[in-house]
Amino acid sequence: MTKPSINHLTAMHNPLILMLVTVTIFFLMLALGSKLSVDDILCFWRKPALVLRALLAVLLLVPLEVIVLMKFFHLLPEVTIGLALLASAPGAPLSTKRAQIAGGSLVYAASLQLTLAILAVFVTPSTLAIFDILFADISQKVAILDVARQVIIVQILPVSLGLFINKFAPTFAQKIAQPLTLIADSLFLVLVILVCIFGLPLLYKLWVLPLEAIAIMVIASLGIGHAFGRLDHDSRSTLAIFCVARNFGLALFIAILNHVEQQVIPTLVAYLILGTCICVPYSIWNKRRLAENPS
Repeated sequence: MTKPSINHLTAMHNPLILMLVTVTIFFLMLALGSKLSVDDILCFWRKPALVLRALLAVLLLVPLEVIVLMKFFHLLPEVTIGLALLASAPGAPLSTKRAQIAGGSLVYAASLQLTLAILAVFVTPSTLAIFDILFADISQKVAILDVARQVIIVQILPVSLGLFINKFAPTFAQKIAQPLTLIADSLFLVLVILVCIFGLPLLYKLWVLPLEAIAIMVIASLGIGHAFGRLDHDSRSTLAIFCVARNFGLALFIAILNHVEQQVIPTLVAYLILGTCICVPYSIWNKRRLAENPS
């Protein structure tokens, strides 16, 4: 694998870019919390069968699929580390927004996202330990407290603040929900554009084989989520998106802790870009499906 350009790696680490990511996620989660009630969040947990299918798909089958993929393709160490980090990091902060674009339910997506964020505190270190046992190239470990700190700051804190405002000042929450959503959507668009600008050059640093493996991972994850969603509900698209949308920020955080960020950034960025490109036609198709066959 060709060594990534220092200029592009520096751009991805630019403090302004990292600040934009943090602010974007904060506003997305704050806007999300201001639109929902505690009952909305808890509704997902009142459906055990749906919870079991979702957790089985996102937390077990996607990592298992990645293990099979890595055994079959015999990828370079930096690629296997990147894919292992992604497979171990569920609950991406932008998953709810992406699920809505695919026609998914806001309430179901928000509740699932928070569930995965909380479980990531325990699931991420455990999954990485399994990858470490199975693959000699992987030695990435992260303490539970490190994961907890990242998840609390980036996801749970802003959502809780939004829920608090909606609970005790519902009128104010209604007034700020629209501006918050507009700000969050605008920041999200800027972030996507910047990721494409800085990420596309890094994409060329990977060989064809890793790109094929990443594409297969994305497509297989979509299939797992779509298959495990309820047949008569828009949870199919939501679960499909959540299976694909791994927590890029958490994966990068672990890479930085282990001083391997420069090696794995091309793989993380390639997954982010390919995942978005593959999910777009799926989202379009699914919205048409839901429009033609409303539940």
